[in-house]
Amino acid sequence: MTRRFDAIVVGAGQAGPALAGRLTAAGQTVAVIERHLFGGTCVNTGCMPTKTMVASARAIHLARRGAEYGFSIDGEVRVDMARVQARAATVSANARANVRTWLDGMDGCTVIEGHARFVSPDTLAVGEERLSAPRIFLNVGGRAAVPPLPGIDQAPFLTNTGILQLTEVPEHLVVIGGSYIGLEFAQMFRRFGARVTVVEKGPRLVAREDEAVSQAIREIIEGEGIAVRTGAACIRLAPHAEGAAVGVDCTEGPPDVVASHVLLAVGRRPNTDDLGLDVAGVTTDRRGYITVDDHLATSVPGIFAIGDCNGRGAFTHTAYNDFEIVAANLLDGADRRVSDRVPGYALFIDPPLGRVGMTLTEARETGRPLLVANRPMSRVGRAVEMGETQGFMSVVVDAGTRRILGAGILGVNGDEAIHGLLDAVNAGTPYDVLQWSVPIHPTVSELIPTLLGSLAPDRPTG
Repeated sequence: MTRRFDAIVVGAGQAGPALAGRLTAAGQTVAVIERHLFGGTCVNTGCMPTKTMVASARAIHLARRGAEYGFSIDGEVRVDMARVQARAATVSANARANVRTWLDGMDGCTVIEGHARFVSPDTLAVGEERLSAPRIFLNVGGRAAVPPLPGIDQAPFLTNTGILQLTEVPEHLVVIGGSYIGLEFAQMFRRFGARVTVVEKGPRLVAREDEAVSQAIREIIEGEGIAVRTGAACIRLAPHAEGAAVGVDCTEGPPDVVASHVLLAVGRRPNTDDLGLDVAGVTTDRRGYITVDDHLATSVPGIFAIGDCNGRGAFTHTAYNDFEIVAANLLDGADRRVSDRVPGYALFIDPPLGRVGMTLTEARETGRPLLVANRPMSRVGRAVEMGETQGFMSVVVDAGTRRILGAGILGVNGDEAIHGLLDAVNAGTPYDVLQWSVPIHPTVSELIPTLLGSLAPDRPTG
């Protein structure tokens, strides 16, 4: 016998429960299927536990800097990694329980635990049970990618999931991957007391960013004692008495680095390989991401893909926006599109990087005339007062329309201060309007009008 619903949501990550809430509030019956942990990546192995640990690492770092702020702590700052880990686990557990409680208390919502697979375009099997609905929403998320590196099956390694379970500080953590996830873990474990080496195959860290940003980030983490090995042409693993030997073959430094722990942070892959998508006729790209149109509809009428599994965003906030787009279009008669979304994100090292829109490199590739400006954080009064003057802020503007194309703030509170610029980009506001705002003193954001006031024609060199 098949149980019938108005809609089925597969996956209880960031977008799924919110969508179930909107649909049930509209009087629809909804089944939410979750095979593992409620709350998805953000709650369980992503934002919440990692940022909780980042906060612990920052507190430890500031304690060690006490003399700079006029106080001292008797003796060495000691890190209890088990308590750090337990604190992060508690934050995740509470959030996970809240998601489950929310769904269980939702009128018209049926929660089913188990693994869903398509048996036809409108029917899913969960064990022996069959569920059918005219609309099915896939919110299945993703997981850490494990590339076929030489020796990967012979030496121990961690992903972003396993490293959250550590209750002792590693002797030497080697992070393979010099981008967002890898750098956050690298800095936090260095602050916990580990020796840390970052190994990056490319010529520089966080290659998506402009070179000046990549270089500034490298200086920040090297300044804390983290070794960086870029240009690692042939990364490989081998068992070693102390843990693992990581082969890097860089142009400088020894060809191998011995690690007590190895973290693989080389990207993500979608959880789409065991859903029976081929049975339903749902198409995916070569990396396994579900192909969707501008309204997040798949190749099969009635089936939608939201969140990380569709390849249209890799963040909690883009997943939630996917929910907003689908709900507005289906329930409110709107015509919202993914292509209207302005990209914004942050790198949560300390100090953080807040980004919105195009990088300078991307803006130059458009061929349009540009205005650009840069200001060091050392010119920001609040940063000076806090003793946090690393980094800079930058902005790029279309000289013709006078609209902001992109901006970045690498510096203290950059992840928060960027939102003034993000709002201006979303609103399509000419930069002049923001330039003549009167920000609050003393804040990091107060330098944004000064930054915009120093705009000058872009003159690329080289």
